[in-house]
Amino acid sequence: MAKVFSRSDRVAEQIQRELADLLQFEVKDPRVSMVTVTEVEVSGDMAHAKIYYTAPQGTPELQKGLEKSAGFLRSQLAKRLLLRTVPQLHFNYDASIDHGMHIAKLIDEVLPPVEPEQDEPSN
Repeated sequence: MAKVFSRSDRVAEQIQRELADLLQFEVKDPRVSMVTVTEVEVSGDMAHAKIYYTAPQGTPELQKGLEKSAGFLRSQLAKRLLLRTVPQLHFNYDASIDHGMHIAKLIDEVLPPVEPEQDEPSN
């Protein structure tokens, strides 16, 4: 049976693609650099969108820069998407990558280093 995708899921995917492009090429705020949009969740009534992002340096200044550019991003999305109303954008830092790196570091500290296997020369 075919997998059913709701309209809000399709809109969320499109918003994620467009925001990635806008953040990389259109936003001129120096606080907003090297941002990766990891997920977008759109409410059922299409009024609000939660934008989850990650960045090498997740600082409060980056959050402020994203919130400041939300109006510009929303207006650009309105030009690119065929929607009657564009959702309000709410930015949330996605700490899952930081958490995963922390877990990997803890595992590396516990496990002994693995020596690479040496191939024996064949005659």
